Amino acid sequence: MASFRILTSALVACRRSSSCARFSFPFTSHFHNLTAKSISPSSSSSIPFCPQKPANIPISPTAFKIRAFSTVNETVKVGDKLPDATLSYFDREGNLQKVSISGLAEGKKIILLAVPGAFTPTCSQKHLPGFIQRADELRAKGVDLIACVAVNDAFVLKAWADSLGIGGDNSKVMLLSDGNGQFTKAMGVSVDLSDKPVGLGVRSRRYSLLADNGIVKVLNLEEGGSFTVSGAVDILKAL
Repeated sequence: MASFRILTSALVACRRSSSCARFSFPFTSHFHNLTAKSISPSSSSSIPFCPQKPANIPISPTAFKIRAFSTVNETVKVGDKLPDATLSYFDREGNLQKVSISGLAEGKKIILLAVPGAFTPTCSQKHLPGFIQRADELRAKGVDLIACVAVNDAFVLKAWADSLGIGGDNSKVMLLSDGNGQFTKAMGVSVDLSDKPVGLGVRSRRYSLLADNGIVKVLNLEEGGSFTVSGAVDILKAL
């Protein structure tokens, strides 16, 4: 009885609307049959009777499904163009700046390394320090820019840079904040670490790459939490 009242109330609202019954949902046929059998045109009920079945409008079976993987991109590979995104960083004067990947990469040979998180052990003790220490060697091989990308906010990355002794000295390694993970998602390297004890959430897989004029020439992408192929030495070998 409660369900019938809800359905008939909906019918009343529909009949009073100027766009009465223009959409057909899965329960439409059942609703029509129920009201047709229960209410006749001669009934004293004040509920308006709709003698015609509403017109059917084709609705895709998947129209209301949640596409869980619709935003997952294919992982960038050698030969691909770097996806564009706007990242942030602090300059030498301590001012927060924004920069696009396309602006950094155009007409230049650049190295991008990505870490799961600032201040995490492997990132702080091995991965980033290796590029800081070998920055001059890499530049001598024709590299114009070295940048580290992390799914952290720019303030965290500034504090991390200070702790590593490079501060706002972007001549060594520029620390780029991909705070919302826009670039990381576009690269297809997002990893969900929400189930880990430290609760990192969605971060980036560890990698290093060499791009020439925005085209990926070398990509060293790590599996899991490994640090075996993405160090500064590995990039030097490829130059």
